[in-house]
Amino acid sequence: MNLRKHVFLVITDQQRFDTIAALGFPYMHTPSLDRLVREGTSFDNCFVTAPSCVPSRASLFNGYYPHVTGILRNGLDWQRTWVESMVQAGYHCVNVGKMHTLPYDAKAGFHERFVMENKDRYYEGRWFADEWDKALRARGQIKPSREQYRNWPDYRERLGAYEWTLPPESHADHFVGDMASWWIETRPKPEKLFMQVGFLGPHPPYDPVASYAQRYLDDPRVPVPPSRPADLDDLPAFLKAKRAHDCKVDHDAVLWAQEPSQDQLRRLRAYYLANVTMIDEALGRFIDTLDRKGYLDEALIIFTSDHGEALGDHGLSQKWSMYDCVTRVPLICWAPGEVQAGLRHDGLCQLFDVGATVLDWAGARHPPFSQAQSLLPALRGQPWTARSHVYAEQAGDVALTGARLFSMVRDTRYKLVHILGSADGQLFDLQADPLEMHNLWTDAAHQVHRTRLLQQLLDWRMQSSVQTMALGGEAR
Repeated sequence: MNLRKHVFLVITDQQRFDTIAALGFPYMHTPSLDRLVREGTSFDNCFVTAPSCVPSRASLFNGYYPHVTGILRNGLDWQRTWVESMVQAGYHCVNVGKMHTLPYDAKAGFHERFVMENKDRYYEGRWFADEWDKALRARGQIKPSREQYRNWPDYRERLGAYEWTLPPESHADHFVGDMASWWIETRPKPEKLFMQVGFLGPHPPYDPVASYAQRYLDDPRVPVPPSRPADLDDLPAFLKAKRAHDCKVDHDAVLWAQEPSQDQLRRLRAYYLANVTMIDEALGRFIDTLDRKGYLDEALIIFTSDHGEALGDHGLSQKWSMYDCVTRVPLICWAPGEVQAGLRHDGLCQLFDVGATVLDWAGARHPPFSQAQSLLPALRGQPWTARSHVYAEQAGDVALTGARLFSMVRDTRYKLVHILGSADGQLFDLQADPLEMHNLWTDAAHQVHRTRLLQQLLDWRMQSSVQTMALGGEAR
């Protein structure tokens, strides 16, 4: 029986695993997240099922790999979730912030949704006015976006990094946290509450209030990748095509450069990390509100992100690759007295395992033939079997003009990336090469691992096909 009956699932957008001080990255300023790490259980090897927003989030909220539902890229409709099971278990279910359902305002099983979407969507036909748009309009403010940023004289040199020009309280991440607090402060307390809080950052534009960025600009410990990474020439053809595309098309107000300067990359990193600190500050205020209104002692808090971000690693921008900087995300679970404190698991798990964990915590029904695996035993300090392999998959998307489908399988030592219809591929020995700089795809000494992991990938897809047939369309 769980004494902590309220569940708060906090999801950021595009946050790398190496952005929390208490997880071993001392250049970060994240006191709120550090508290959750100290007092909760962390999973150091949590991997997404897709390296972009929509397929990753759809998978998280339905319990199936992307190929099962056909949601393999951004821009596809999805709205079916396991939140309906939480309702059936007696929870009042609320979303504040980003879910990235399509349509944006789909109910998705929630009783209430206060929808906020990408910070910049002006040129992509996404005319939906969300809660943040409406609030800015009521305040007489114009949201900074590509339309304005393109007028900056150094737009091409910015790589998506801009100083926030409106009052701090109007920033997306402060706004999401404050709106979640507003709900807690103004609504009658339900017997059981499930709230999903979706922060819009640190997804680009990388747009912190300038004072937050200065800390990271001044800190020499902040890692900055080389302007020309050593593995640049060895990238698969589809990633080379992505680099060329990103230098011509400014998705999310990010216009990439083939060989950005160290100063450009330093600013990019600083602004991105400053967005993380702004989120941490907003999360801290939200936690204080939970405490003040009597929720905190009865709450399970789960913090994670939908995928990571390249930030110039391997010469790449944003997501849409299978490097760990993109596919590995933070995952922290906090409920003192019910969740083990200060425990860090290094076993493999997948992001959509969070859904199975929430359902088990709530005593709610799982989706039929769910492919997610609950982490609840690990939270309780009980025996837990980590995954032997994790998988991710992605179909061609707005910035992926050179690939129709690519898939990843990773165990505790080796990672393989298969590219459909291409002789290219990637194979990394993560023990010898944790930064994934040396592609062993054609290395004769490693062909046994290439063959083994290709077979593992095939077996996974075939087994999943059997499960898909059993579902009979219920996952869609």
